[in-house]
Amino acid sequence: MNRRSFLRNIAGLVSVSQWPLLRALGAGAGTSSPGFRFVDVSSSAGIQFRHNSGAFGGKFLPETLGSGCAFLDYDRDGWQDILLINGMDWPGHKQRRSALRLYHNNRDGTFADVTLRAGLDIEMYGMGVAVGDYDNDGFPDILVTCVGQNRLFHNTGRGTFTDVTSISGLGKRLSFSTSALWFDYDRDGLLDLFVCNYVKWSPERDVFCSLDGKHKSYCTPEAYRGETCWLFHNRGNGTFEDVTASSGIFDSSSKSLGVAMLDDTQGGFPDLLVANDTQPNKLYRNQRNGTFKDAAVEVGLAFSSEGKARAGMGVDLADFRNSGHFGVAITNFDNEMTGLYEFGGKTYEDVAAQSGVGLPSKNSLGFGCAFLDASLDGWLDLAVANGHIDETVRNIRGNVGYAQPPLLFLNNGHGSFRDVAAEIGGGFDQPKVGRGLAYADFDRDGDLDLLLTTNNGSAYLYRNDQLAGNRSIRFRLVGTKSNRDAIGAMVRIVSGGLNQSRMVKSGSSYLSQSELPITFGLEKRDRVEQVAITWPSGRTEDFKNLAAGRCYECVEGKGITPQDGF
Repeated sequence: MNRRSFLRNIAGLVSVSQWPLLRALGAGAGTSSPGFRFVDVSSSAGIQFRHNSGAFGGKFLPETLGSGCAFLDYDRDGWQDILLINGMDWPGHKQRRSALRLYHNNRDGTFADVTLRAGLDIEMYGMGVAVGDYDNDGFPDILVTCVGQNRLFHNTGRGTFTDVTSISGLGKRLSFSTSALWFDYDRDGLLDLFVCNYVKWSPERDVFCSLDGKHKSYCTPEAYRGETCWLFHNRGNGTFEDVTASSGIFDSSSKSLGVAMLDDTQGGFPDLLVANDTQPNKLYRNQRNGTFKDAAVEVGLAFSSEGKARAGMGVDLADFRNSGHFGVAITNFDNEMTGLYEFGGKTYEDVAAQSGVGLPSKNSLGFGCAFLDASLDGWLDLAVANGHIDETVRNIRGNVGYAQPPLLFLNNGHGSFRDVAAEIGGGFDQPKVGRGLAYADFDRDGDLDLLLTTNNGSAYLYRNDQLAGNRSIRFRLVGTKSNRDAIGAMVRIVSGGLNQSRMVKSGSSYLSQSELPITFGLEKRDRVEQVAITWPSGRTEDFKNLAAGRCYECVEGKGITPQDGF
């Protein structure tokens, strides 16, 4: 029996309220081509990378989590470069040397490994990455989260980086850190730093867990005590002050893996949403006085719709309904499905099941996730990286594998999504032990490409090739009174009756960061009638009648300048 017949046969057995779910189930039937394809250019682009989890048979917890990636323009030449975070062998089990990798964009579709030249060929058990210009000198700096000591690398502006961890005030803090982001929570024009921590773990504190009572297996996070996230305030002199306790962020029960920023109350001060593993998620609302208050329970983001704390991994926020309000995606453990939340005015509602996102993600263990307009039709799609934590999972549950296909949910513009991963080519739907996920227009052709990392495996770069002739417009923002990266700026456009909004943001996804320039898909539209920018400083600027097919540089208080191409 085919899917259409199935739906017809059960139509008389369901209530009207269940029809959105049936429409989602049948969304793929008779639908047109996605309008774009992915091409795996990892090898041809020169991305020769293999992640090292350090696994040696000891089943240490960090080995399950993989590492992240970032797009950044480290030399400010207008082209996005690639940073891939790496782990290392554990002490006493040394077999090989491994370090993160920085790839410079050659502007011809290829990349050159400049790690050694840039001064980043350093061994550490890296987990996540956050990129931001914390000293407003015009060049992005890099924070790498680690098992052990996190590392802050200052960009010299000459193609090299200097380790400033100790002198910055971030040193002598050993933890199991995961995702991080830069944001200006007090709107003083300086980027502050938020760091997620997972659990209290070290090789010395490792717990013996077993499925059969004999052989060691990877523990779930319940075996360990939680750890608080950290908040560091930028003093403006190259150093940071730990304000975790005084800001209201301190919570030693958290087991945090993902973090994203938003303006939940639309008051101009950035808030934070933290995805926790087996603990309630947190929505830290900015009180505009240097403190935060957790509002996740009252707005419906702390638990599943059944009132359960799920295993939150990655998180992203975006206006995927073009309603002017941010929605939320949170990836979870297998059998928990990805959460997709819409804002209803005061609270959020998980619409994953009726939107078409829930069922396809139910048997997957999701990590990185990102909202992006892959088809450039003006509606944000959702990409998800999947993969289990243990290679023996097939012996535990027959319907779940260790390597799992990524998902790419195409937004139909009417509240539902369909997974088109198998339709876009490039081997994108081939099973992988996926972890980090980020997007950027690395080849400057106006559409968004994807970077995906795998645990103890390769990194994949997928070039997006448009087939339907859809157009876009891009904006690169530079703050003056605001932080130079303009992180936290909101851009809204009106084109042909379609309203869209994007935020310039650090963090999101899982251990990863996408590019800072923002992209709006316009379908076949050739102009944008209105552009409104709200800067982190509170300043607003409006522009009118901009041509599609270009990138515009917007300097706070100094107007907008079209660039050559994208």
